[in-house]
Order: sequence, then C-alpha cells, then structure tokens
Amino acid sequence: MIGKIVLSAVVSLMGVQVVAEQTTGEKASATANDAKRSVKKKIHRAEESVCAKGDTQCLADKAKHRTQEGSDYTKDKVKELKDKAD
Repeated sequence: MIGKIVLSAVVSLMGVQVVAEQTTGEKASATANDAKRSVKKKIHRAEESVCAKGDTQCLADKAKHRTQEGSDYTKDKVKELKDKAD
C-alpha cells in the first residue's frame, strides 16, 4: 500500500515543470556563450580545412575539436538550465 502511494507521488511529481525566468544578465551570458562556441567552431573548421599533418593526425585533431565543442555545448546548456531553475 505504501509503495503504491510513493509510486503515485513520484509519478505525479514527474509532471511538474520548473518554470522560472532568466534574468537579463543570464540571457546575455547565454548569448555570449553561443557566440563564443560559434567562433570556436569556425576556427576549428578553418584549421581542419588546411591541415597538412597527415591523415591520421588531421583526423585526431578533428575528433579532438568535436569533443571540445560537445563539451563546451553541454557545459553551457547545463549552466543555462541551472539559471532557469534558480
């Protein structure tokens, strides 16, 4: 019986959404992060297009760039979600 009550409470809480507004500073920070990521991505693509280190080294650099870009994106989005929840 208690298990059913706990389960129903958990299920009902899953439908609750956190709705909060970002401050102007948080929005500006998110926009700045988007711009930085875009510039970094363009620089990586330019470096990759002129890579003359050999196929394996160029592929390694390309993989490293994609990993960095994914990491930056994830960190920025986690921070944005935290800001929205605050």
